[in-house]
Amino acid sequence: MRIATYNINGIKARLLRLLEWLGETTPDVVCLQELKSQDEGFPAADIEAAGYQAIWHGQKSFNGVAILSRAGLDLHETQRGLPGDPEDAQSRYLEAAVNGVIVGCLYLPNGNPQPGPKFDYKLAWMERLAARGEALLACEAPVILAGDWNVIPTTTHDDTFSVRAMADDALMQPESQAAFRRILAQGWIDAIRTFQPSGPAYTFWDYQAGAWARDAGFRIDHLLASPVAADRLVRAGIDRAYRGREKASDHVPVWVELR
Repeated sequence: MRIATYNINGIKARLLRLLEWLGETTPDVVCLQELKSQDEGFPAADIEAAGYQAIWHGQKSFNGVAILSRAGLDLHETQRGLPGDPEDAQSRYLEAAVNGVIVGCLYLPNGNPQPGPKFDYKLAWMERLAARGEALLACEAPVILAGDWNVIPTTTHDDTFSVRAMADDALMQPESQAAFRRILAQGWIDAIRTFQPSGPAYTFWDYQAGAWARDAGFRIDHLLASPVAADRLVRAGIDRAYRGREKASDHVPVWVELR
């Protein structure tokens, strides 16, 4: 089973790129982020025509997440919205079971500017995610937490093109990195780093300042595997070339394969 995450940066604006990628790589399960569409605007008919079923959790102009699975797979929703704050109206978390594998699709808050309320929200959201992670691990099922984490895990060239340029960004603050490490310490495995322990593994290149041409990227899209899922990992990868296509998202697909 190939499970991928892809911040599509507007599903209406990038629908052709999404359908192109689905047709060329045929993943089994896809977690999408930044739909930037209300529920009624989700292109369900186009997704179905491409051979996929879907569940989605939209929001007008911002956020929004979806899980797609190939037609014929058993897809059913297990959680909508991240528990822990009933006042949180942002569409950032969706979870489903697909053929016995639990997949959590997340779009973690950016947190900029920091310090400030947006950064406080980011850290509080990560605490809620940690609590959900503990509950999922207790199930002792194969689980993948996939999405745009908006966290650069290390202060090294392996994860960012420039430590200096990102030094004041919420994505690389010590508090953000520490919260990510606390989640990993629960027992989750960083799938990309399992297969590529070192070296740049960027997943995002900004539209500004020729970032793609200069390879000025960083790694913020992650797939974390529970111990049961980690035992079934056979490969992982980054579909880097898709960033170079016309009207591409500023993120690229990242994926794992499980036996």
